[in-house]
Amino acid sequence: MTASTALAWLSVTLFATSAFAQSAQVPPATPAPDSTTTSVQTAATASTQASTERYRDGIVIWETPADAKVPFLLKFNMNTQLRYLNTLNSAETFTDHLGVTREVHRRNDITVNRAMFILGGYVFDPRAIYSFTVWTSAGAASIVVASNIGWRFNKGLTVTAGYTGVPGSRSLVDTFPFFASTDRTMADNFFRPGFTQGAWAKGEPLKGVSYLAFVGNGLNTLSITANKIDTHLAYAASVWWEPSGPYGASGKSRNMYDDYFSSKTVRTRIGTSFTRSREDRFSNLDQSSPENTSLYNSDGVLTFSTGAFAPNVTVDQATYRLWSIDAGIKWNGLAVNGQYFMRWLNDFDADGPLPLASTFDHGAELSVGYFVKPQKLMVYGRGSWVRGEFADCHEFGGGVKWHYLPTERLWMTAEVFKINRAPYSGAFTPYTAGMSGWVPMLQTVLAF
Repeated sequence: MTASTALAWLSVTLFATSAFAQSAQVPPATPAPDSTTTSVQTAATASTQASTERYRDGIVIWETPADAKVPFLLKFNMNTQLRYLNTLNSAETFTDHLGVTREVHRRNDITVNRAMFILGGYVFDPRAIYSFTVWTSAGAASIVVASNIGWRFNKGLTVTAGYTGVPGSRSLVDTFPFFASTDRTMADNFFRPGFTQGAWAKGEPLKGVSYLAFVGNGLNTLSITANKIDTHLAYAASVWWEPSGPYGASGKSRNMYDDYFSSKTVRTRIGTSFTRSREDRFSNLDQSSPENTSLYNSDGVLTFSTGAFAPNVTVDQATYRLWSIDAGIKWNGLAVNGQYFMRWLNDFDADGPLPLASTFDHGAELSVGYFVKPQKLMVYGRGSWVRGEFADCHEFGGGVKWHYLPTERLWMTAEVFKINRAPYSGAFTPYTAGMSGWVPMLQTVLAF
């Protein structure tokens, strides 16, 4: 790391630390959900607490008395992720399964990797919930403005429509940004769906058993205009069981991977998710680069790019199916979490002959973290792998997570990992297709 890079990162970190320290003191966070639904999902809980408590899983901006003619709650939540990433150890090119040499985009930068704020609560009736989210990524140069509207029937059923993650992986079911490492793993990013508009139902109909069922526009339509989205809908569902009690404390960090609160009894979870979507490349066949960038082949080539399966042949449509199975255990500061993925692509519609009718890729991820100093300092190791139709890929690494204030909502992470042939690219992830080598990262996250 150069002196100038280190000085820039130190300045960013000190600024974030100073800004938080100078804010009004709040009690330790009551330990919610993916960013677009944070305020919505905690609105009912907030309404039952005293209005004098300004911090209740977010900042309460305004709340009417319980007997008000028009009940109203407005809360503010924020997630900010600052990251230094260095992938210069990687080679500058890689070769795909057809022998074509392709460029590896190497990075050495400091970015506001993700920043989002969420306004939400309820209006007219505590069951009528809403949220408004602004999501940005400087690394991806993108901005998304989203709104959700929902109705909470009871603990077993809340129905919502708007923008959210497609629940095809554990990391897309109310976990962001509380992962064990700096971000989602290589395997998770390769297999998982993305974010789109749709409608979903969720709840806990039986003690310890929760679900999320979703129907939406596709695997990932963050930057796709409505006139390009095809007529096929995506379907996904996730079910998980926590037989020994809640996997985490209630609130925004409910499904966090770490055992920050040092569970005195063993906590476990078992879950599974399934997703199906008929995907379109969202671009004319005479354009070699597709607008649909949600699918990659295991050799790191976009599925819908020209030449991904055969020279000068372009796939226009394909059917995606993903089945994932996850499990986790926590006890006394130790947390072990894993997930196994199976992905099928078939029913190709192409402008020329293809050498195969379908592909099957599978893989897994595993992380182990332990608080050597409770609620302060955690060490962890992680790994993931992909066994694919066209290439095999893997990564392993480790790091240290430091909660420098007494809350699970603010931390710094230093991590080093080694990767062999990344099968995926994502501007707000550490990964670029084809990269191999050692990757150091530094990161600060504030999520309240």
